[in-house]
Amino acid sequence: MASSAEGDEGTVVALAGVLQSGFQELSLNKLATSLGASEQALRLIISIFLGYPFALFYRHYLFYKESYLIHLYHTFTGLSIAYFNFGNQLYHSLLCIVLQFLILRLMGRTITAVLTTFCFQMAYLLAGYYYTATGNYDIKWTMPHCVLTLKLIGLAVDYFDGGKDQNSLSSEQQKYAIRGVPSLLEVAGFSYFYGAFLVGPQFSMNHYMKLVQGELTDIPGKIPNSTIPALKRLSLGLFYLVGYTLLSPHITEDYLLTEDYDNHPFWFRCMYMLIWGKFVLYKYVTCWLVTEGVCILTGLGFNGFEEKGKAKWDACANMKVWLFETNPRFTGTIASFNINTNAWVARYFFKRLKFLGNKELSQGLSLLFLALWHGLHSGYLVCFQMEFLIVIVERQVGLQGGGEGGYEGQDADELLLPPQAARLIQQSPTLSNLAAITALQPFYYLVQQTIHWLFMGYSMTAFCLFTWDKWLKASEGLLMRLGGTHCILGQ
Repeated sequence: MASSAEGDEGTVVALAGVLQSGFQELSLNKLATSLGASEQALRLIISIFLGYPFALFYRHYLFYKESYLIHLYHTFTGLSIAYFNFGNQLYHSLLCIVLQFLILRLMGRTITAVLTTFCFQMAYLLAGYYYTATGNYDIKWTMPHCVLTLKLIGLAVDYFDGGKDQNSLSSEQQKYAIRGVPSLLEVAGFSYFYGAFLVGPQFSMNHYMKLVQGELTDIPGKIPNSTIPALKRLSLGLFYLVGYTLLSPHITEDYLLTEDYDNHPFWFRCMYMLIWGKFVLYKYVTCWLVTEGVCILTGLGFNGFEEKGKAKWDACANMKVWLFETNPRFTGTIASFNINTNAWVARYFFKRLKFLGNKELSQGLSLLFLALWHGLHSGYLVCFQMEFLIVIVERQVGLQGGGEGGYEGQDADELLLPPQAARLIQQSPTLSNLAAITALQPFYYLVQQTIHWLFMGYSMTAFCLFTWDKWLKASEGLLMRLGGTHCILGQ
């Protein structure tokens, strides 16, 4: 009788678990459908916002606790988010983290460890892209894994620098070099930190350890006074989220592939591509602003003080929103968008290619790395190639300054800039006089913004449509109209 009752009880418990799981999936499915989004996208948004209660718990109960408790908390919360979004596929990140720890311990502070890390982590990511990629934008385990890949490569490079003579390192390398030997728990906490695991931003192990040690606060000995700055970024993120949610059903990349779009006048297609090209970026803006708020709330966003003594909270800023919205130049968009990733590529890839002795080659390899890091679709390669060409043209007509300087002085946004460029406007007295007329400045600004976002949208068609047949179909009509004949496409 007892065994029979226990068996029945076990069956009931198992059935309840199945029903609860099914109810959760059904509820998320219904909610996602009502919002016009996929279930995976909804899970992603929920996970990003979960960072705020996690951060509040950390602030009030763990901020000055023992380091191992903080690492355990970050690891557990990050793994929970990974399981909620990707189920058992979280083993991909877990495997790469454990193997990365073994590489550091077994190979030590050697160039072999750096090269092994780079080859293994990139090969694993690219293999993931190869086996999971479709012709659409899918939220899969490879999405957070690309963020993790950069983290682990940067960790290996900083660990390698930590074994060098400090005088042989640049001031930037000294800042990030890891002198100690990270434990597996430290590497796991750094990798799974809930405020950045899914979509970034990038930060170094040293910066993370400052957080764990209670150093990232504007009030020594107390939790950071960062609630208001965090809420500001959260509010801005919510504003973009609401706007994107309301308008996304009406402004889609799929429309670029329809006959209705092809049948519209040339000016309409240009304007639609212009609007879509900027609007499509808002989903990234939303995620980065919300996660930045989480980082600020924990203290990870603390970046010292201004000259007047005001605390800065932009250490994890991935967006300069005002610059992004108002700057009429392509390089302004580059400087304001995905800031930490651009800085990572400049720090760990571009500047490390100084031994090539060719700045243009280093720039080209950096952009190729960025394209492959995003995925294996041809659209990524085309997009970054077009960005490079557009910036060159922008520089040649005198719209940009600077761009000189060596590897060590290279800013993240300067990766796309050629070292020399003619100043066509400055060299032409007529154009210079016209550009100096104050009354015409608003008109010039409008023209610049229109050209800027039209070409940005044109580049984004390849980035968002992925495969050559799709992005070529969306863009060939514009090319043919601009050329006036089919000869542009070889027809």
